Amino acid sequence: MIKVGIVGMGVIGTHIAQAITKGIPGIALAGVTVRDPATAHGHRALGLEWLIRESDVVVEAATQAALREFGPSVLAGGKHLMVLSVGGLVGVLDEWARLAEKHGCRILVPSGAIAGLDGMKGAREGGITSVTMETRKPPRGLAGAPWIAERKIDLDAIREETLIFEGPATEAVKAFPANVNVVAAVSLASIGPEKTRIRIYAVPGQERNQHRITVEGEFGRLCIEIENVPSENPRTGKLSYLSAIAMLRELGAPVQVGN
Repeated sequence: MIKVGIVGMGVIGTHIAQAITKGIPGIALAGVTVRDPATAHGHRALGLEWLIRESDVVVEAATQAALREFGPSVLAGGKHLMVLSVGGLVGVLDEWARLAEKHGCRILVPSGAIAGLDGMKGAREGGITSVTMETRKPPRGLAGAPWIAERKIDLDAIREETLIFEGPATEAVKAFPANVNVVAAVSLASIGPEKTRIRIYAVPGQERNQHRITVEGEFGRLCIEIENVPSENPRTGKLSYLSAIAMLRELGAPVQVGN
């Protein structure tokens, strides 16, 4: 059995824990780490050090800031680290990859609320020239982002589709740490955070989180469009936690489809 520990029990962590408890072949829940024991939802609550010791895989379902704090400890302990706040890897991935190699473990990144990462990785082998992404969300799906707060953008006052941000993934993951982890995953699977461009729109009345990615290169042109149903947290699509559950299922399965 592969023992899984979860750090953070918000929407994503809770759904992953519930899925493991219901039954994923080859996977068992070692415990969870939370700031408030009341949010463990009946699951075994452990301190972070004990969670790392008792787990084979530690799932980060917290925040970019939390990931930066405990990620190195997980890898130094020789435990695999599954990352949901993918933007937190931007700028430290090379260093953490060396740490993982040194201690015989891996950094695992689920597809999250996006699709087509397998195609991007294949295209990368032949050379990618450009990656652009457009994200459209209901205004409240961008609430709480530093970019919104710093510029005092009144999301409730938006009456038509409005461009909120345009720039490289390196800036987007800092400006919207809980909103656009998808662009971090896209950039890491393709040409890197510095060269991946994103435009973020707030769209009143839109009920789903929409992502449209265009990849061009030696292989040709790849276009991907996704419309995700938001979870209980409007900033997070349901596909985010479903993809993490699917990755755990593959870890315990004898057959893997796709790369």
